Amino acid sequence: MSQIKAEHLSVGYGKKIVLSDLSFAADKGQVVTLIGPNGAGKSTILKTFIKQLAPLGGVAYVGEKSIARLSEKEMALQLSVVMTGRLKPELMTCREVVATGRYPYTGRLGILGKEDWLRVDEAMHMVHAMETADCYFQQISDGQKQRVMLARAICQDTQVLILDEPTSYLDIRYKLDIMESIRLLAKEKGRTVLMSLHELDLARMISDVILCVDGEKISKIGSPEEIFQGTVMETLYHIKERSYDPVTGAVYLERAKGAPQGFVIGGGGRSLALYSYLNRQRIPFVAGLLWEDDVAYSMAVATAGQCFSQKSGYPFPQEEIRRAKEAVDACLFCVSTKSGFGPLEEGNRIVYNYAKERNKLIDEEEVWQK
Repeated sequence: MSQIKAEHLSVGYGKKIVLSDLSFAADKGQVVTLIGPNGAGKSTILKTFIKQLAPLGGVAYVGEKSIARLSEKEMALQLSVVMTGRLKPELMTCREVVATGRYPYTGRLGILGKEDWLRVDEAMHMVHAMETADCYFQQISDGQKQRVMLARAICQDTQVLILDEPTSYLDIRYKLDIMESIRLLAKEKGRTVLMSLHELDLARMISDVILCVDGEKISKIGSPEEIFQGTVMETLYHIKERSYDPVTGAVYLERAKGAPQGFVIGGGGRSLALYSYLNRQRIPFVAGLLWEDDVAYSMAVATAGQCFSQKSGYPFPQEEIRRAKEAVDACLFCVSTKSGFGPLEEGNRIVYNYAKERNKLIDEEEVWQK
């Protein structure tokens, strides 16, 4: 059964519709992530599900009920929230802030029992927030506040978590920790998570389902494997072709323009740093000869003015070698990160020796001085 669902939902502010005819569902134990440009409407969808905004059409469900039929108490028992807006509690410690997540389970006096405080500490441990437990919430960093607020949502012990950019303000260590905590909640405790993320690498890593929000509608729904392929990201974010690599998730500067000055011979992992450096310095270059499954191939295609290549495992054809030689003649320098070439790399050996004969070959260290 779906824990959260939209049926032909329209969302927006006042009477202005931002997104219309949204239909999707998140099942028990699923992590569903909204991605898309700034201002596309991701937060508007989340705010509608937590009743900060009224639906402008269609129906939003939490569990079996429309959110319109859920009381405030029922909402608090079924759904916990971390939004980007900042709480400003006066003179409350972080542990006390987290403990407010347990109030839906208390009586009229709002007194927490031993079990409640155990849940509070368990949630703080999960997100590595215990070091701030006795600190005043207003005196800690934004990243620490984000972890405290996530702990608050976790200890609320609801079936559904709504998270708006939960990794904001966090360094890479805590981004990964938070992602692991969310994945653990979904996999082992069956929690359903609906969240927005700007970090595409994290969305790809953690999500079961991804919703692409383009500012008018949800343009595509699918698994990470279905979403991160082809030109989906370039279309969604209106970026230039080859700026985003769907295979690795890497983002590249637009290739340097102009006649090529350098030729990077061969591929492999060490070539990546050279490609990045040359493109960053706006030095146009060509690359090759590469097989299409080489770790450097995608980056070469994105950043080099030309990439000489061949299908994986096949010898390089004479015509490609001839064209590579012509590129050597046109360049000011050639460089290779490889000291030797294998039996199938005869094409690279030929190009390397050709560059050497024409005094175009320079040491790798010389490139870093350019």
